[in-house]
Amino acid sequence: MSLDIYLELPGQPQPPDPEPRIFIREDGQTKQLSRAEWDARYPGREPVAVLPSDDNGTTVYRGNITHNLNHMADAAGLYVFLWRPDECGIETAHQLITPLREGLSRLEADPATYEKLNPSNGWGDYDGLLRFVRGYLAACERYPDATVCVWR
Repeated sequence: MSLDIYLELPGQPQPPDPEPRIFIREDGQTKQLSRAEWDARYPGREPVAVLPSDDNGTTVYRGNITHNLNHMADAAGLYVFLWRPDECGIETAHQLITPLREGLSRLEADPATYEKLNPSNGWGDYDGLLRFVRGYLAACERYPDATVCVWR
């Protein structure tokens, strides 16, 4: 199971992505690869590709991370902001900037504490949570007026 996060800017369509999307599961996250990246990793193999979705071009950010990292996120004060933003009144990306910065600072300040919380099954880890929070924070800073949507 995983957490999917979307930032949407209705009324401001983004340019369509004409290329089929290739997704893989790696380090507890769903990651998108370009065709060139796929070919470099898996020469001679054809990927299963997904055609671009019809979301009216309003989705400006998509993020995904395993539920196995929820305890680590909670220890860093990030759980409610990542998994349950609606329960703390978060509706737009600008409302997440400060909590994400603070949680990221806690994660970066004490790696040893959070690495102890790496899931024993190997799905997800401290580095994956760092990358996820950094990417999400960057998207929130880039699209502060975007609506926050989560699927858990």
